[in-house]
Amino acid sequence: MGNKVAGVDVLVSVDVAGVPTVIGGQSGATLNRDTNLVGVTSKDAGQWSESVAGVRSWGVECEGFLVENDESLDALENIWLNNGTVDVSIALPSGKKYEGTAIIESMPLEMPQDDAVSLSISFKGTGALTVV
Repeated sequence: MGNKVAGVDVLVSVDVAGVPTVIGGQSGATLNRDTNLVGVTSKDAGQWSESVAGVRSWGVECEGFLVENDESLDALENIWLNNGTVDVSIALPSGKKYEGTAIIESMPLEMPQDDAVSLSISFKGTGALTVV
């Protein structure tokens, strides 16, 4: 039986000038993995729907606090402004990583009067998600 993993030990990184760089100010992240289902129900299915697996997709959502002059956040802002792609990885303490190339789908900043400035970043994978 393996060890349980604390979320605080899982880090999201992005490629900044060829160097994997942890996104500053992280407080949480989610790796989404989806399969598009293709309906193949026929009259001989006995009144049960049938499906087969179609294409897969993935994405990463990351939340945190704004860290001014953070190298990774500055790079992500530039990539978003230029409609670029970015290599994203999620590293577990064991060394296992989920990696792929993504497009920045959204990157809002929240600036409340009585709380810290927070950010959310949604990455949408383009191509395969690999596990190394």
